[in-house]
Amino acid sequence: MCGRYTVITPAPGLAKRFNAKEAASPAPNFNAAPSQALPIITNSAPDQIQLVSWGLVPSWSRDPASGPKPINARAETLVEKPSFRQLLSRKRCLVLADSFYEWQATERGKIPHRILLKSEEPFAFAGLWDEWVDKTTGELHPTFTIVTTEPNELMAKLHNRMPVILPGPEAERAWLADDLGPSQHQQLLVPYDAHLMREYAITNRVNSPAHNDADVLAAV
Repeated sequence: MCGRYTVITPAPGLAKRFNAKEAASPAPNFNAAPSQALPIITNSAPDQIQLVSWGLVPSWSRDPASGPKPINARAETLVEKPSFRQLLSRKRCLVLADSFYEWQATERGKIPHRILLKSEEPFAFAGLWDEWVDKTTGELHPTFTIVTTEPNELMAKLHNRMPVILPGPEAERAWLADDLGPSQHQQLLVPYDAHLMREYAITNRVNSPAHNDADVLAAV
C-alpha cells in the first residue's frame, strides 16, 4: 500500500528531471495525502506536469461524493477488473515523488518509516488516471491512483506491498507510450531494485497530514 509520500523537489527540478513544462508548479509537500492535488504527468499530455486529486473517481461514477476513491491499484489484478483494465489501456500516468512513507507493525505499535532512493533523486510511481464530468456544470474532475506490487527485500520488512517505482526515464516513457499493449505495460509493474533504496524510522508527526513541514522527515 502507498498512502502517503513526499514531493519536495522544487518545481524547476521536477520539470527538468521529467522533461516537462511546469503547467502546474507544486509547492513542496512533505506529507502528500489522499484528496490533495498532486503533480502527475499523463499519457495524453506527456510534456506537462498537472496537479490532480489523489483518489480515483471513475468516469462512469454517478456520485463521486459517496463512492469509493481508491488510492492504490494492485498490479497483479489490473487486467481482471474492468475499470482498471480500461485505464491500463487508455489512461496511464506518472505520479511524481521523491520519497514515501510506510508504517511498520511492531509490538510497540506502528512505526512510520521514510523510504527513498539512495541518490535522493525524484522518481515516478506508475499510476492510472481518469476524468469524471459533472453533468450539471460540464466541469472535468481528473483523479489518479498509484499502482502497487509485491515488496522487494527492503520493503518486505515494513509491509507486504509497495508502490511501483518506474526505474528511470526509459521505463517512464514506455509506461506512457500509447503504442504498447496492456501486457507490455504490465511487465513494467515490478518491485524496484532494493539495493538502490534506503529507509529509516521517522517521527510520529507524519501520522497527521496537517503536519506538512520538514520536521516530519526527522529520524528517530
